[in-house]
Amino acid sequence: METKDYVKRSHQRSIDFGVEYNRMYSSKILKGNELQIKLEANRELLTTAKSFMEELYNFVEGSGFFAILTDQEGCILEVLGDDKVLAVSHGLEMIPGAYMDEEHIGTNAMGTALAEGIPVQISGEEHFVKAYHRWTCSAAPIRNSIGEAIGTLNLTGYSEYVHSHTLGMVAAAANAIAYMLESKEVNNKLFLAKKSIETIVDSIDAGIFTVGPKGYMKTINQVASHMLQYTNDEILGMEGIKLIEGWAGVQESVESNISYVEEEAYIKTKKGKIHCTLSAYPILDESKNLQGIVCMIREIKKMRRLVNKMIGKQALYTFDKIIGRDENFIRMVNYAKKISDSPSTVLIMGESGTGKEVFAQSIHNHSERRDEPFVAINCGALPRNLIESELFGYEDGAFTGAKRGGHPGKFELADGGTLFLDEIGEMPLDMQANLLRVLEEGKLFRVGGNKEIAVDVRIIAATNKDLRDEVERNNFRGDLYYRLNVLPLILPPLRERKSDIPLLIDYFMTIKALKLKKSMTYLPRDIMDQMINYTWRGNIRELENVIENLMNSGELNFLERVELSSTSNESSPRVYSLESEPLEDMEKRHIHQVLTKYEGNVSQAAEALGIGRNTLYRKMAKYKIDCSKMTRCSEVEHENAGGMF
Repeated sequence: METKDYVKRSHQRSIDFGVEYNRMYSSKILKGNELQIKLEANRELLTTAKSFMEELYNFVEGSGFFAILTDQEGCILEVLGDDKVLAVSHGLEMIPGAYMDEEHIGTNAMGTALAEGIPVQISGEEHFVKAYHRWTCSAAPIRNSIGEAIGTLNLTGYSEYVHSHTLGMVAAAANAIAYMLESKEVNNKLFLAKKSIETIVDSIDAGIFTVGPKGYMKTINQVASHMLQYTNDEILGMEGIKLIEGWAGVQESVESNISYVEEEAYIKTKKGKIHCTLSAYPILDESKNLQGIVCMIREIKKMRRLVNKMIGKQALYTFDKIIGRDENFIRMVNYAKKISDSPSTVLIMGESGTGKEVFAQSIHNHSERRDEPFVAINCGALPRNLIESELFGYEDGAFTGAKRGGHPGKFELADGGTLFLDEIGEMPLDMQANLLRVLEEGKLFRVGGNKEIAVDVRIIAATNKDLRDEVERNNFRGDLYYRLNVLPLILPPLRERKSDIPLLIDYFMTIKALKLKKSMTYLPRDIMDQMINYTWRGNIRELENVIENLMNSGELNFLERVELSSTSNESSPRVYSLESEPLEDMEKRHIHQVLTKYEGNVSQAAEALGIGRNTLYRKMAKYKIDCSKMTRCSEVEHENAGGMF
């Protein structure tokens, strides 16, 4: 794509200003009294623009965007947006008082809009400084009655959500602010505000329509027309009650000045009902009389899909990313591929660190549900009293602290896709009965609700426990076990895949070298053999940690000796060079540490070290290690040691 002319000019200005490519923050940020003076000087602009910023933000709320207002020098006066994205922007000091003109932070929409005198959109690498490459920014100058720029209005979000309509929406809002500042009469202000809102409404990816005071449709935007599958001519003049189930309740709430925001509703379209969220806002005249209702609708399934993508509720792993050549492992991978499209429940069993979630995501991505949500929940990580509401959701007022309007659970969020129940063996018994009912019927009730909700969810469960043994011990319901264990998948521990260890070592070394920006490290044959024969109690997760430790350790580019401790509770080895410590000293110190850990119990220490008791006695004699001062060293062990201690 050819670089825009104004971006080229701006980059050259940034170079001339001496702006550093790796700069993180604006080189000029007002604070304290200086900031207060700046805000006071722009009080009229700030007061007038704030309502438009709020209008603008209301339309993009929850989408990861935030609005910024600057003065004519590019100094930020106000920032409004979602808490999560504001936390990121604050980390870059994009706060009131920061100068966003090109001289202090290089090419960006606000500074470049002021420099060029036109609305501009700057996305990704079009920003001069690297720290802003994650953003897409759309800004337009705000002008006074004689055409001078007195500030800018800007909308910023993550670069992957760039859209050309955003700039038009911002430009329209900026023009509305300018008109409002210029207007002297209330009627003219209302007219121009209406025009700006109409422009914004037509730019928003949500269905918006108005209903008159007598309940008839008056206006509708293109998105709503598409959702309802009616043309403008067909829908204008239609009664709202014929479109919205429970419309009388909505109207009553608005007339009673009761907030009606993001409530669930069913909308009647030409081809049936759609499940939506509905927000309704009153249109009042100067005497506070209701003159109509503005409604905003969003289809819940599309909203959840968007939210899932934004917060990472999508499967990332696929079978082609699974590394292995062990014959039994390959057969298991092929079996997992074969069952991917089945609607039946999968139960993945294996030790911690064997890759259960990797397989769950790969199965999802190999299935016909790949474009639908993949939602994971760790049944062992949630407090007991939250599991039910997390799985099944809750209604408004279901319990103290419940979110107004209720909240969907993981089953609803995964509707149409896959729900991954990790650590299923940790689920409390009383919750297992509720889960079994949903699995058998495909329907659920939210906590505190009485409305049955149908869900289409493929279940993949995982555990590192022997569920059959848990059933015999009455820790797990037998009926749920057999309901889950339709398609069992048992992942082998890494110690049973020795031929795969060199492949995994090479893979992790490659990605860690890229991540840590270090050159590749090659292990000597003897160290590779040690790693192949190591027990790897933490499996692949432990191996990955070990490799990252190796890549980070010391100043050596080539690791010459690695001592893997089979008794260490940590998932990483200690690394030494040949010159760092004699091998015998290292062995003596290690044996002493293990014996100390087990309080002189030779049997336990020998088992932990992976050697026989007699071998350990010989090494203790060789290194003159006395266990008599260790509290659990028994008389029998003294005798077995030949009285040498």
